[in-house]
Amino acid sequence: MSDRYLTVDQVAELLATSVRFPRRLIEERRIEFVKVGRHVRIPERAVKDFIREHTVMPVERPRHRLRAVV
Repeated sequence: MSDRYLTVDQVAELLATSVRFPRRLIEERRIEFVKVGRHVRIPERAVKDFIREHTVMPVERPRHRLRAVV
């Protein structure tokens, strides 16, 4: 059991969001979580996976060269 388990507040701070956002992720079952009695904990690995899965890579566009007007 090498994974850290984070509180909802810690996940919100890590994602730089309000507490409402990770709570919504949990409610919609969009992120893995563990219930410990009435407490909810999110594995740090699940947060990293969520970030990786939702990272949008930039699109590389070809560079346009200016044509000389003759």
